[in-house]
Amino acid sequence: MHNLPIFDLAIILIYLIGMVVVGIYFSRKNKSAEQFTKASGTIPGWAIGLSIYATFLSSNTFLGVPGKAYGSNWNAFVFSLSMPLAAWVASRFFVPFYRQTSEVSAYTHLEKRFGPWARTYAVVCFLLTQLARMGSIFFGIALSLQALTGYSMETVMLVTGICIIIYTVLGGMEAVIWTEVVQGVIKTLGAVLIIYLIVTDMPGGFAKIMEIGQSDNKLSLGSYAPDFTQATFWVVLLYGFFINLNNFGMDQNYVQRYHTARSAKEAAKSVWLCVGLYLPASLLFFIIGTCLYAYYDLHPELIQSIKNQVALERLPATASTADIAQMAASLQPADYGDKVMPHFMVTKIPAGLVGLIVSAILSAAMSTISSGMNASATVFSEDIFKRYINPDLNDKKGLLVLHLATVVFGLLGMGTGIAMIGVKSILDIWWELSGIFAAGMLGLFLLGIISRQSRNAEALTATILGVLVILWMTFSHLLPAELEQFRSPLHKNMIIVIGTLTIFLAGVILTRFRHKTPVTATIPPAYKKEKTLR
Repeated sequence: MHNLPIFDLAIILIYLIGMVVVGIYFSRKNKSAEQFTKASGTIPGWAIGLSIYATFLSSNTFLGVPGKAYGSNWNAFVFSLSMPLAAWVASRFFVPFYRQTSEVSAYTHLEKRFGPWARTYAVVCFLLTQLARMGSIFFGIALSLQALTGYSMETVMLVTGICIIIYTVLGGMEAVIWTEVVQGVIKTLGAVLIIYLIVTDMPGGFAKIMEIGQSDNKLSLGSYAPDFTQATFWVVLLYGFFINLNNFGMDQNYVQRYHTARSAKEAAKSVWLCVGLYLPASLLFFIIGTCLYAYYDLHPELIQSIKNQVALERLPATASTADIAQMAASLQPADYGDKVMPHFMVTKIPAGLVGLIVSAILSAAMSTISSGMNASATVFSEDIFKRYINPDLNDKKGLLVLHLATVVFGLLGMGTGIAMIGVKSILDIWWELSGIFAAGMLGLFLLGIISRQSRNAEALTATILGVLVILWMTFSHLLPAELEQFRSPLHKNMIIVIGTLTIFLAGVILTRFRHKTPVTATIPPAYKKEKTLR
């Protein structure tokens, strides 16, 4: 780590060792599969809320959001504005639904409603979503630490990945939640520190930053025109609502936490605590992006090294100096936005503080990856291994399966991150992949709990139609020019919206057509009061 001073390196190592020690501490209690996946239902609601918040606030937020704000504007902040409505639906209907079923897997009830294929389909969609999430986060953290350490992105992913695997395997869900509580605090303080350092080094201070941001339209939330072919305010709002509905209602990362709470009321409160923390926290990262834009707008000479680096990455090794200079001159802010904050950290942040901020970035990555590994292992154990291989696992063998699955999914996440090296925007690639994989399972889930008369045949037919629509919207841009009229005209963020609605509405229509009777929409009732676990 030749670019980092010893003091910064020591801070980072202490943080990594601390996370492993937490896993070792909780391993003493981790003697059963229930403890590994549910923490025996003993976690207070405020800790669960901080844990969900930390999962939301991943390195995709820590690095991708400032890069997006630097390269464009605050349009992506509309995603955060959609969270309260999705949280209301989740706390009112989904949390009680899961608490009453007592199923640790979010997908078990789909088999009861529609058969084994529905459960398996949702599990596959979830696992693909998790690999995309973990891969984008591994890629994001490697992008920043490469600039700071000089080591390759693959090496960075391997070192951080091993630490995450160790404490997740040893500590289980309880270790994941309590480390995320700490990580949520660290990454928020890191964001505040970065803003402070930029503003204090900025001629004219925060007022100048806002002046430049307003003059260059960097504070815009996007166009309000009813245009669904571009990333307008309405497109991002719809995308945010549907993806957050999926997060709170279908994502095992969050559903699993509902079972760790002492009561349904505590679980519902944790959802609102997450929203209350994430909204202002995400705003901080958009402010960071605008601060960086204004800073480098006043110091354009400092950005040249970033442009040269991006040009070198895009050109073949045989490119001449003139080719590199020409490529660098043609680059737009959106082409190198993700690299600006790591560059500022390397060149402008004093020794000592770099270690603290790197620890914040590590915490942003580790919280979401560890959560994804634990959730993926739980789904594999409950929905694949117990369902198709060995349904009569005892606690000892069940815990072994969970441990092995955690390691495997951690390694697969690293591999996905390596495959993403070279993408232009972390946030864009994550949003696109999550929308594609989440659309199918969200539509099926809503059909299962709302349209009580829908059965296997309607659900299967609707899902096939939905998958075809999702595939068309995802790949139709590859059609040759002579078939341009068959390309999807909608923005890629609309995939989850259209895919979800296709499955749900097709299922409802088919049900009405087959039964010749109106479909009764039954939302799960509000939660019943539970006896608080002590």
